[in-house]
Amino acid sequence: MEGLRKALAEDKVDHDIIPLLEKINALPNYSTTSSCSGRISVMEMPDFGDKVNSVWLGKWHREVSVEEVLEAIGRHEKGQLWFLVRSPILHVAARTMEDAVKLLNLAIGLGFKYSNIKSVSHRKLLVEIRSTERMDVPLGENGELWVSEDYIERIVGLANDQLRRFKGKLKRLEGKLKGI
Repeated sequence: MEGLRKALAEDKVDHDIIPLLEKINALPNYSTTSSCSGRISVMEMPDFGDKVNSVWLGKWHREVSVEEVLEAIGRHEKGQLWFLVRSPILHVAARTMEDAVKLLNLAIGLGFKYSNIKSVSHRKLLVEIRSTERMDVPLGENGELWVSEDYIERIVGLANDQLRRFKGKLKRLEGKLKGI
């Protein structure tokens, strides 16, 4: 909880997920350890998969306009250019295995199909809540754009559809927490 308070004070928590985190942390048998409410992003990577040396050209935890994406793309200079969508991810510590299974079953039932029990140790049980929405679209390399503006408009539309879908799942999870 101290880590969450610090992250909140430093504005390092996605604002739209805060009510859900507060509800989870108010439950006696659960506490969150990390979270992301899901995002749409444009990223410049020196080489595929090199996250350490990658640069965010644009990152949004909300629906995005084509103009915002094009502006981010315009900052691309070198390396590979990617358009990405990542679904929400929450890590929640549970007091007992029964508590972990209850939360896991709730999450899966609400459409978070990639959820699992991430860690079982003497220190903690960790439930990972994840969904299936994801896009990895290469757009160009070394300043060259490989796709048309029309194509970008289409993938932005798809990304916003996915974002609305997973944000809806988060709201349903928030509403169903009282039952565990």
